[in-house]
Amino acid sequence: MRHEARTTGEAARDAANVKGMKGAMPLTTFTAHPVLPDDVVVLEPPRIPPLRDVPAAVARALEEPVDAPPLAVLARGKLAENAEARAVVVVSDSTRPVPYRGRDSILWPVVKCLLDAGFSAAQVKVLVATGTHRRLNEAEIAHLYDRRVLAAGIEVHCHDAFDQAGLVAVGRTEAGVDVMMDRGYVEADLRVLTGLVESHLMAGASGGRKSICPGLVGVNSVRDFHGARVLADPLACDLVTDGNPCHDLALEIAHMAPADFIINVTCREDGAVMGVFAGAMEEAHARAVADLRRFVSVPIDERYDVVITHGGKVGVNHYQAAKAAAVAATAVKPGGYIILAADTVDPDPVGSAAYRSLMGLLREIGADAFTRLILSPDWTFVHDQWQVQMWARVFAQIPPEHLFYFSPQTAAYEYDRLPGRPPGAFFSAHRAGTHAEEQVTGFVAAALRAATAEIARTGAATSELPRPRVAFLPAGPYAIPTLVST
Repeated sequence: MRHEARTTGEAARDAANVKGMKGAMPLTTFTAHPVLPDDVVVLEPPRIPPLRDVPAAVARALEEPVDAPPLAVLARGKLAENAEARAVVVVSDSTRPVPYRGRDSILWPVVKCLLDAGFSAAQVKVLVATGTHRRLNEAEIAHLYDRRVLAAGIEVHCHDAFDQAGLVAVGRTEAGVDVMMDRGYVEADLRVLTGLVESHLMAGASGGRKSICPGLVGVNSVRDFHGARVLADPLACDLVTDGNPCHDLALEIAHMAPADFIINVTCREDGAVMGVFAGAMEEAHARAVADLRRFVSVPIDERYDVVITHGGKVGVNHYQAAKAAAVAATAVKPGGYIILAADTVDPDPVGSAAYRSLMGLLREIGADAFTRLILSPDWTFVHDQWQVQMWARVFAQIPPEHLFYFSPQTAAYEYDRLPGRPPGAFFSAHRAGTHAEEQVTGFVAAALRAATAEIARTGAATSELPRPRVAFLPAGPYAIPTLVST
């Protein structure tokens, strides 16, 4: 095989945290270590070491940026033009595991640079690019962002895509859609974007221009960005930016009120920083995406009967777990099976009311009919339909009943409203134990038994082996299988 796949038996021998459990590998980033058969293939990206000294890399990136003056020079220049100039530092919300705290923080060095350049705390605002996500509460803000920023008296404000008074017109897209953007961002004299560049199931990669669109635009622009026709394009997928209409639209809108400077990082699935990229928005982001590809791409030369994965840190609810399902779908054969566990720590482990309603519709009418419906000119756009469209893409690859999904926080009745096989049909979380680790381990084992038995009955395995081919994605949504020709 062309990829560096290992079986779980081989991987277990390399895992220092496995305590005598034959064939065990971490399934999730939270607790579980399920026992998997030794012949399960582990699809891993290249094992490249992270940066040794992140603070030094951040300092160097701020001083030697890509196609832009150093941030300190930009800041002093803005103050020279206007002593009362205002600066805005855009940050991601709780759905993105950006290193904003601790030794490897990218937020405090940016804010400190502005303060050292002469900006007062009152002239600097931290703006959370929530897009259409919910606003963060005070406790979440205190938990997510560097305490030194808060201690310095810097205001932290959440963007509100639905607040017309907080938006200002910035232009019109080639498609004729008027764009409204966060007033505080647009009216700032110095605009700095921060964020994480990770694979994105629609835009190819997060970070860069996405901090602005959809992060800081009005709800109508988000609807355009997440429009059904844009997302129906096969190039609107993980790790693809060239020709990706979702990426192109985000760039078009971002250039209507461009950032003066960005600082983005790439990270492994364990949060270790792999690279720091600062400078001009488009150029620095392109370098970050190139860096991302080197350690998340997993070339494969076959698809698998069963793919086992997890939601990672981003899978805070069922809505976000779609990212892991979309990645798994690239490695599963048509009609195969996906086993997905998620640690849904969000207050609502499923998603918004609109999302729940549309997922119920998808369950009722099926993927093909749902896709035709939202592409119809008679369809009225519904908030969160874009993520349901991504689930429909998964169910175009496998039947809904071939998805085995479980989160310890999700109530049993919720599964009956979602596409997929309810875990209660083949697995009892109560009998599995009270701890998440026990429940997830039991779920994976039960789901794999059920899928294997069905494949045996139907004779649908991809090979002549007595057992179906099973793959495991230990990095969850953070490693992207890519089918290559042999």
